[in-house]
Amino acid sequence: MMLTLPKKVTIIEVGPRDGLQNEKLFVPTDIKKQFISGLRNAGLKEMELTSFVSPKWVPQMGDAAEIVADCLDEKTKNIVLAPNRKGVDRVYSSNCQAVAVFVGVSNTFNLKNINKTTRDSMAELKPIILELKEKNYFVRACISTAFYCPYEGKTNESDTLALCREFVESGVDELSVADTIGMAAPNEAFSLFSQLKAEFTETLLTAHFHDTRKLALANIFASLQAGIDRFDTSAGGLGGCPFAPGAAGNAATEDVVYMLERMGINTGVDLYKLMDAIEVVRPYLTRQIDTGYYRLHTQTV
Repeated sequence: MMLTLPKKVTIIEVGPRDGLQNEKLFVPTDIKKQFISGLRNAGLKEMELTSFVSPKWVPQMGDAAEIVADCLDEKTKNIVLAPNRKGVDRVYSSNCQAVAVFVGVSNTFNLKNINKTTRDSMAELKPIILELKEKNYFVRACISTAFYCPYEGKTNESDTLALCREFVESGVDELSVADTIGMAAPNEAFSLFSQLKAEFTETLLTAHFHDTRKLALANIFASLQAGIDRFDTSAGGLGGCPFAPGAAGNAATEDVVYMLERMGINTGVDLYKLMDAIEVVRPYLTRQIDTGYYRLHTQTV
């Protein structure tokens, strides 16, 4: 029996934003710029660059304005996270044309994260999304705790679908649906993404898995079979979430690229150049990352 798999997959690199936001030590701005440049050189065409958030809450993103000013690229979709009106106003003062907003399906997670309930967050975001679309911005909606919440436990599929529906009806271009704490199993990933694929045929659908329990690759494989061909990944497996206890790093870009290319699925990413980009930032990280395996064993990729 033949597997039903796409011939090509788009990798959305979230390392510079989602990957670095949880690092305890500030990564020098020039190193971040080199990291972004190296990731582009590896062939990554869509990327979360940084966040327009308060440096008080996420100090790592305190250099966001400089990153955006120096790192935009016409050949790349440059995405900046802007969680509220203040963040969006900062986007307007930059040349960035793609904005990410986010809401957690879980009320408790949302309150811990941005001090608002899910309902209040959506009430605030809907007019902002409409305004962004009127100004021809690309809008990416990040759906946190789509499978499980660290405070409330399992998330009902119907609640995740309902929130996605609200975002689509508000006019977003993309849904990035996240297993924030890495608890989803492959059957759960297949079930949710099959329903999303069936309902939202005109919206870009992206899967975002964390590797807390080493299930990210298995969940990506299940999502491929559900028809998903876009995945958020982070070089070196960097990441986590400051407001989600136990949320380990994102699916590692190098792991995902290696798996997909071995399966005959084109990613457009040069694995060796990706390793070079990771080496730029490695000395400044508080966590250890091991990518040496790929330098020794990727002769066919």
